[in-house]
Amino acid sequence: MAGAAPAAKLATVPRDAWRAPARARVERIRDRLQDVYGVPVQPPHEDPLAELVLTVLSQSTNDRNRDVAYLRLREWFPSWEAVRDAPVPDIEEAIRPGGISKVKSQRIHDILVAIEAANRVEGLDLGWMRDVPVQQSRDFLCALPGVGRKTAACVLLFSYGLRDVPVDTHVSRVGMRLHLLRPGAPFDELHDELLALTPPGAELEFHVNILRHGRRTCHSQRPACEACALRRSCPERRV
Repeated sequence: MAGAAPAAKLATVPRDAWRAPARARVERIRDRLQDVYGVPVQPPHEDPLAELVLTVLSQSTNDRNRDVAYLRLREWFPSWEAVRDAPVPDIEEAIRPGGISKVKSQRIHDILVAIEAANRVEGLDLGWMRDVPVQQSRDFLCALPGVGRKTAACVLLFSYGLRDVPVDTHVSRVGMRLHLLRPGAPFDELHDELLALTPPGAELEFHVNILRHGRRTCHSQRPACEACALRRSCPERRV
């Protein structure tokens, strides 16, 4: 918001000095986010490979450019096997609108090749992840080239509604400013912390509403603290 002071950098809290928030405080924040943003409805789409590629394309770009790059990729190639077997420069040209296409094209190629090599069933099918323990699917995904906890969580949550919560830059920023998450913690720890705070069945709702709050109000450089519905709950508020 115009005139707001730039956000101060959060001081890292040492792990041994950190205390997780009380369950009642987490529920109050969830309730307030629901008051503002509602309860998102997004049924699992059951297409983990598409979610995996879409999440790679989302890196360092906006949703519009990501979607354009994804649609071009699907238009240019008739199947994921065709993408896997295509020359990397052809993949790069297809996804160019998504930005840093040279890096992303190589990553998509390498991921598809690695899935084929490591998959428990023939081909690129990942449907088996729906029926095995979440940790097994998470480990499989995180072993793929360039895939970390956030990407794995997106695949598991949005594809099958499994118990994981993605932590991107918006979610981590809001979570740390609210002291839901330990300021300065690495992303693996942030994922573990947020998952532990989230009641079973609320993974999508909590992720999406924190994300919305980060995009609309709790901005990186100039958070709109004076207009924030959570300002009374925020230890880092500027007003």
